[in-house]
Amino acid sequence: MKRPPRARGEKSPPVPQGPPASDRTPPEAIRPFLSHTRIAYFTMELAVRPEMRTYCGGLGLLAGDTARSSADLRIPMVFLTMLSRKGYFRQGIDPDGGQVELPDLWDPAASCERLPPVVTVEIEGRSVGIQSWLTVITGVDGFQNPVLLLDTDLDQNSKDDRTLSDSLYGGNAAYRLKQEIVLGMGGVRILRALGFRLQTYHLNEGHASLLTLELLNDFPASPRRVPARELDDRLSEVRARCVFTTHSPVEAAHDRFDYELVRRILRPTVDLATLQQLGGKEEFNLTRLGLNLSHYVNGVSLRHAETTRKMFPGYTIHGVTNGVHVPTWVHPALARLFDAHIPRWRPEPEMLVRALQLGEDEVWECHEIAKRELLDRVREKTGVALDPKALTLVFARRMVSWKRPLLLFEDPGRLTDLASRHPFQVVFAGKAHPRDRAGKRMIQRLHERIRELDGTVPGVFLPNYDMEWAQALVAGADVWFQNPLPPMEASGTSGMKSALNGGLNFSTLDGWWEEGCLEGVNGWSIPHTEGEESDRADAAAIYERLDSVLLPCFYQEPKRWRSMMKQAIGYVGPYFSSHRMLRQYAVGAYLRSAPPDDLGRKAA
Repeated sequence: MKRPPRARGEKSPPVPQGPPASDRTPPEAIRPFLSHTRIAYFTMELAVRPEMRTYCGGLGLLAGDTARSSADLRIPMVFLTMLSRKGYFRQGIDPDGGQVELPDLWDPAASCERLPPVVTVEIEGRSVGIQSWLTVITGVDGFQNPVLLLDTDLDQNSKDDRTLSDSLYGGNAAYRLKQEIVLGMGGVRILRALGFRLQTYHLNEGHASLLTLELLNDFPASPRRVPARELDDRLSEVRARCVFTTHSPVEAAHDRFDYELVRRILRPTVDLATLQQLGGKEEFNLTRLGLNLSHYVNGVSLRHAETTRKMFPGYTIHGVTNGVHVPTWVHPALARLFDAHIPRWRPEPEMLVRALQLGEDEVWECHEIAKRELLDRVREKTGVALDPKALTLVFARRMVSWKRPLLLFEDPGRLTDLASRHPFQVVFAGKAHPRDRAGKRMIQRLHERIRELDGTVPGVFLPNYDMEWAQALVAGADVWFQNPLPPMEASGTSGMKSALNGGLNFSTLDGWWEEGCLEGVNGWSIPHTEGEESDRADAAAIYERLDSVLLPCFYQEPKRWRSMMKQAIGYVGPYFSSHRMLRQYAVGAYLRSAPPDDLGRKAA
């Protein structure tokens, strides 16, 4: 691919990044991590702490739980993400039930330390400066891992380039590609400038895939000027260092860019034919780039791995089912009970199998505390007073069509009849992407349905679903209710968090629940019918299960319900943890990476 000609007198962009790493003095704050850290985890979003608005939803919460488990397990890792000064967005609701998006500002100086090295990347022929902020994740025994947040709001940058670290998933395709250059290519350069010598680069979704092209540039000569055989060797070296996790079976979730846009913004150093071979012939697909330049690729549940193999035939796709950081998501009342009876549960979630021996009334008392706290928060936030004695279903999800948030209201008459015999109430929460008109319309329709059924089926929609609300919801729900359209749920983790607190899952068999469901033991499945009438048939299955199983059990068989709560903790907690997940990555992927040698040494 030919690089566009430069204007007369225009200088070439600087060769990254100044003096060799050995000649730099690392910042004092980063030195403790340099000697032993060999794994870098790249992710567009990461939920470090609730007040740091560097996350949008499940992907960021998963990354945060991965970071917390890495510190608990004493696995040295460095995490890179975008600073996202304005967050994703703060969700408001207008009088008609419509979503309103507002900046979700936070101050990095309050919880992070700015590090001095500034590196540059080339975007549209301009040199764009990038700096990082440091915060640390501390494990149960004090072990720490660094998190670096990438920032382009520097005086040396143009006005537009300064905004590249402002908004998570904001802007158009051009803005998105520029952000991914900052994350992938800029992130590698930041690590190099700080003095890290790395063995493994873990790409959490395709947003980080451009780091593979940056690693390819770690050779004395430009890859466009080397023989094909030598380029193949270099591609193999890059591949030996990369691990790629893909998270979505939804086609639209895989970032793709027109090659003309790539030529204008990225100006890649590899020729067009090679780029198309790596990223796709018609469009530059960052998922395909990650697939082609990683030695280990995985989906985030066994079902999702199977779905991904069908989407991308010819690739070896492993299944590493997601997990959650257990201490983060267990309610304090229940944590105290665990501390008294299962002392090693925090560093060893496998010990939660002993929850099967806890007293049923003790578990129920902890749940009542969490449920009252949730309903108190709901009343304070919305003015809606829900009944602490009524069965409470929670549906908290990103608002997209395949998650089917309106399915419960498919037959209002049947729903009203159910509630007349067995009272229950529903709590909804979730954001729609600002450009997703269908998702935003679903939020409006949810408000309409809640108003129509007021007095019959009490319900409420909680605005601005975030990490703090998630902690309250998973702890206080009686039933964690989900009805995704199979096989669109890659994994899902919120149901795992609810189970840790004794919540019973009620969901279609997709994602993690296909592996975790023990029918009538730790929750229930929703039968799914394929075809054009699937929504109507699935809604009918929901009503039937509520009528014949869930509601009678809650009100008429409290001892069985409480026994199931213990079984939810004892059967879900020990396996569906981020500790188990990260151990699988360590053994199956990280230990198989190339040794921590300098890329390009052979070529040199």
